[in-house]
Amino acid sequence: MLQRIQTIWTLLAVLAAVSLFVTGQDVDVFGNIPVIDISCSALVLAGALSIFSFKNRKRQIMLNTFSIIINALLIGVLAYWLLNLSGGIQIPEKGIEPVFPLIAVICLLIANISIRRDERLVKSVDRLR
Repeated sequence: MLQRIQTIWTLLAVLAAVSLFVTGQDVDVFGNIPVIDISCSALVLAGALSIFSFKNRKRQIMLNTFSIIINALLIGVLAYWLLNLSGGIQIPEKGIEPVFPLIAVICLLIANISIRRDERLVKSVDRLR
């Protein structure tokens, strides 16, 4: 069912990936390689697949775990970018970009907890039959 709580948490994680895509256009980590664009596209695709595979909870957990790993790598890449970014007291250039993957990781962890709770509920109901 699409109206479950894990759908809302996964949708919030997808919105965080879209926000990173929009705000991360000026991030230049590895030269001409669009790391942020590719990873945000993969996160949106994995999130959409996770939302619409509500009948297969194991696939949802696997896709959310995949998204958590990509977001963790993005946090590392963006932290590396922030450490190498010039900026000082006069003109601060530090961005908000690393916050979006952190929000997505938290939302996906909460979604996985909800999915596991649903899985336990289904298994307990099957034992009663």
